[in-house]
Amino acid sequence: MFRFKKYLSIVVLLFFFSCQSDSEEQDYNTQTVTNASPLTSYLQRVAMVKTVQDNIIDKSSYCTIKLPYTVTVNGASIAVNTTADYQQVLDNINANTTDDDIVTINFPVTMVYYNYIEKLIPDQADFNSLIDYWNLYPDLLSKINGLNINYPITINIYNSYNQEASSVTIANDQAFFNFIKNLNASQYIALSYPISITDYNNQTKSITNNLEFENAIKYVIDNCSENNITTLDFVGTVTNNSWKVSCLYDNYEKSSLYSGYVFVFKSDNSVVATKDGVSVTGQWETNIVNNVRELKVNFSTELLNKLNNDWKLFEFNNSQIRLRYVTASNVTNYLYFGKI
Repeated sequence: MFRFKKYLSIVVLLFFFSCQSDSEEQDYNTQTVTNASPLTSYLQRVAMVKTVQDNIIDKSSYCTIKLPYTVTVNGASIAVNTTADYQQVLDNINANTTDDDIVTINFPVTMVYYNYIEKLIPDQADFNSLIDYWNLYPDLLSKINGLNINYPITINIYNSYNQEASSVTIANDQAFFNFIKNLNASQYIALSYPISITDYNNQTKSITNNLEFENAIKYVIDNCSENNITTLDFVGTVTNNSWKVSCLYDNYEKSSLYSGYVFVFKSDNSVVATKDGVSVTGQWETNIVNNVRELKVNFSTELLNKLNNDWKLFEFNNSQIRLRYVTASNVTNYLYFGKI
């Protein structure tokens, strides 16, 4: 049976592009990003392997079974040769309310992880071990579904270490994913716009800048059903946990300023920030404005008042809250909270 250490490197990468530490202020251009920029992580998640479409079979949004293969459902053998065949599995399950609806995979099969790594799974025991492992991490931020980039695209690159400029043409999602994965801290990249995308409604749109790209990503996060498998209560999530600042990105990464602070959002709309036994109380509130949830934080003390803003919710789960604020000059600031 596979041991957990065989999967550890897979999970590490999911956490890698959160908001990396960098104490030096970077020259900022709204169309230039680095491996530490929040937008970079969203773009990489768009380029991940689509894994949600066969959840009825493998029960995991972090991997998918490589086609073709066969399954047995209620005694019937079904060949899964294309993505259209998932419907046959669903139809069989829904055909009768009195059968057991157990989906049995005919092994061996090859699993494809969100990051394009493939692994041969020889039997049910190893498959169960893999799925049990993924179930230990229910709040990983996986692929963003419902937005397809129409390749090829061109990316301009500047390396501050050797002061060299170059460009690269990206042909598909896998190439884009690996390009972002291999970025280093000295590389600054700019997408060559316009870029054509197609959404889950098969609507094609021309994207002309980073903010438009991020807004398109936000739209599918909110509206594509494949990104909304579970429903969570935002207020309950905020008030039932203690939080730390995992990322504050304002032209550059500043989260280290808040290292050691623990934030508790209370149901009376007070928020308490505690560090080294010293607590400061502020206020918080949340409302939905123009169909977008806002989180307002208000502290009066130095440093903590840098968090004061009408933050707009980008996404959240039980372990992470990701907020952003777009300035009048179309510069995006980010504030992420991570559960302690």
